[in-house]
Amino acid sequence: MATPQATKRLTREYKTISQNPPPYIIAHPSENNILEWHYILTGPPGTPYEGGQYWGTLMFPPDYPFAPPAIRMHTPSGRFQPSTRLCLSISDFHPKSFNPAWEVSTILIGLMSFMTSEELTTGSVRASDAERRLFAVRSRWWNSTGGGSHAASTARSKSSGVGAIKAGDGGAKFRKEWPDQDAENWKWIKEQKIDVATGQQQANPTDGHGACAPEAAALRRRPVGSGSLGAVVEGGQVARHVGQGWLSRNKYWVGAALLFGYVLITRVLGVESNEP
Repeated sequence: MATPQATKRLTREYKTISQNPPPYIIAHPSENNILEWHYILTGPPGTPYEGGQYWGTLMFPPDYPFAPPAIRMHTPSGRFQPSTRLCLSISDFHPKSFNPAWEVSTILIGLMSFMTSEELTTGSVRASDAERRLFAVRSRWWNSTGGGSHAASTARSKSSGVGAIKAGDGGAKFRKEWPDQDAENWKWIKEQKIDVATGQQQANPTDGHGACAPEAAALRRRPVGSGSLGAVVEGGQVARHVGQGWLSRNKYWVGAALLFGYVLITRVLGVESNEP
């Protein structure tokens, strides 16, 4: 339970961030728990995350602002492990370095800055710019479908730790916290003919391609990265086969042919040398 001081402080900060949100950032506390905040970072232009919708949570301690929150990003981004506590100077990994003067907006601006850098820490991952751009395109689908589990009637949330949210809840938590954004996401999913289960765009049967926005066209690609191990393995096998030359792929047959030829030549020369 939040202390009166924490409640007062977070209430004031919610008013501030609602009236003057930082660029590409929106946030609000959960209706039932003022210590649980939900944020959405919109990927800024000129970065691999451009246009992406990155949803996460800040879990504040009861004695905030004298201790920092736990920071998680649930949406796969190619930058952070989904729903994993992040080790940052503004997070609960470093309570002694936290400044009580820092506010929610300060924390989220710091998170955005770290996200668009390449510095590694606990909870961060490496990925190519191309992979991160694909994650950005898929982010709205992932948030509103729970990673493709929306259609499953027996979907269950798979969480790890307080505030952790992963694929499997059918997008229920995102829908509860962000109803307006969720409605916009579903409109986009339907307009672009995105397969709810896979996140990939369905081709138009009349022409084999279908009209779509340039960014949506990327959804025709097979996703790689977290949650796509099968695709990664299959793609790796194909890549290895394509990358190998004919000699490399048929080395055993070539070796057998050379050995047979060597034996044949040896016998022929041996017969010739024995002739009078």
